[in-house]
Amino acid sequence: MSAHFGRRLRKGAATTAVAAAAVAALSASQAPDATTGDPGRQAAAGSTSAPDVSAAPDGSATGNSPYYTALPPLHSPSPAPATGTPATPGPSEAGIPATVLDAYKKAEAELRDSKPDCNLPWQLLAAIGEVESGQARGGQVDAEGTTYSPILGPVLDGNGFAQISDTDHGAYDGDSRYDRAVGPMQFIPSTWKWAGRDGNGDGKKDPNNIYDAALAAGHYLCRNGWDMSTGSGLRSAILSYNNSQDYLDTVLSWMEYYRRGTHSIPDGTGTLPSGRSDDTPGAGPGPTPSRTPGTHRPSKPSKPSKPSKPSEPGGPTEPGGGSTTPPAKPTPPSKPAPPHTTPPTPTDTVDHLTDADPGDLTAMAGHAFARKAEARAETKDGKPVAKVRIRFTITGDTDAVFTGGEKVATVVTDATGTAVAPQLQAGEKTGDFTVRALVAGRNITALDHKATVTPRAADALARTSDTPLTCVPGGEFADQVEIKATYKGAVADKVAATATLIKADDDPTENDKGPYFKDADGKPVRTLKDLQTDAKGLLKLPKLYADDTTGTFLLRITTTGGATLTVELKVAAADDTTAGPSPSPAA
Repeated sequence: MSAHFGRRLRKGAATTAVAAAAVAALSASQAPDATTGDPGRQAAAGSTSAPDVSAAPDGSATGNSPYYTALPPLHSPSPAPATGTPATPGPSEAGIPATVLDAYKKAEAELRDSKPDCNLPWQLLAAIGEVESGQARGGQVDAEGTTYSPILGPVLDGNGFAQISDTDHGAYDGDSRYDRAVGPMQFIPSTWKWAGRDGNGDGKKDPNNIYDAALAAGHYLCRNGWDMSTGSGLRSAILSYNNSQDYLDTVLSWMEYYRRGTHSIPDGTGTLPSGRSDDTPGAGPGPTPSRTPGTHRPSKPSKPSKPSKPSEPGGPTEPGGGSTTPPAKPTPPSKPAPPHTTPPTPTDTVDHLTDADPGDLTAMAGHAFARKAEARAETKDGKPVAKVRIRFTITGDTDAVFTGGEKVATVVTDATGTAVAPQLQAGEKTGDFTVRALVAGRNITALDHKATVTPRAADALARTSDTPLTCVPGGEFADQVEIKATYKGAVADKVAATATLIKADDDPTENDKGPYFKDADGKPVRTLKDLQTDAKGLLKLPKLYADDTTGTFLLRITTTGGATLTVELKVAAADDTTAGPSPSPAA
């Protein structure tokens, strides 16, 4: 479970010292600027967390739900034993269930290949897994890594937490009214929809599977090009997962603890941490979220009534003597407290999205798109809305991606209400697809941008050699035809081409006489299809052979994009230097 920022953590002096020591050690070694003393943040334990919007441009993976606040013990775990030395069990907090630990390490290995610049350590995933779910409830997973029962965070209905209306029709969290964080890494359904991964190769993306969830968490942390070996990159990534300074400190403490040593324990033998970020003073940890104190303003106390004045001498008396006192005026009822209202956020004021820069999104396969998708958030009367998160998603049958390799990017609108998506990079699959823009957290009609990937093309062809291509009847040409393709002066690689021996310059039909290529069986062929230029834009044709017909013949090479090159081939007897047409019988 993960954090609702702005809540106070209940930590004692000892655990506070652990957090400070762990974070300080981390900043001194692996992350030079991952400190808790950033300007504008209250970093001490027990302080009110402040959101860092700049570090978390797309909110959080978890909807800022509650998380476990327990910190690692003061003593460090035993270091890993040397090879051949029996393992000595370390503190129980250092033990990670075997399947869960395997999932973290497999995710690290996959990210090392797919996003090497991220430098994601598995200990970071373990630290997040600890504070989110206590390592999948102490390793309550089956052999495939799926939890025996779903792990669900509190209902995000706005009562002490963020309000996130249902986005998955209850498919993941069983709630068709509001969302809940799901699984051992506590993804909210709307985030899992685009961030989910298949980590165990079973063809499914299940947030309740530790292999899927750990790999998804790794890609989520690495999605913005952050480098986990730097303090700023590590801090930004963790805050993007849950936007709370206290959460950051807790995760860093566990990460440093695991870095100093850990060991594998049997599945199901781990223990849940103590304390949750949504605990109220005097209440123990539990699955039911508490309402945030202070959400309603108390009524003003009523003013005390003034004491009545005693009667004057000689005034009216009651039978039996004694002065009478005029009755006190009734106390007016206290005014009810004004209802607590939350001012609308910029997101609440958005009525629709418009295309800020209409135009075609077109690129050649393997190339970057020149234009970028844009969306402008506007109110009902057309005024721009700044500081709104716009989520761009690539949909359709395409292998195009945004810069960084992701198919989803979240961008905050600027002062003009405009959000510009990262640059698109076309893959090898041609055709149309859609870049869809949505307002994060709102049910507003999407803005779709049509994008097209065209085949690789060349606009110019040239031979790489000017050596004449000649041959004697029945022989083979000494030189092979090699051409270079370019597009706007640059190398045109992987461009499709066709080579055909044609009848004449104005008759492109295939010639049935003269030079020819050979197929795999050695039979003559005079048209070659499915050719392609290499990475340098070069295309070298197979050897050419000549039949008994002499004369000048033409080889035409065409490519996608319209580039064409016609090459002369001459077949003549060894003593015929004119290489003209064959003499007639009369001659």
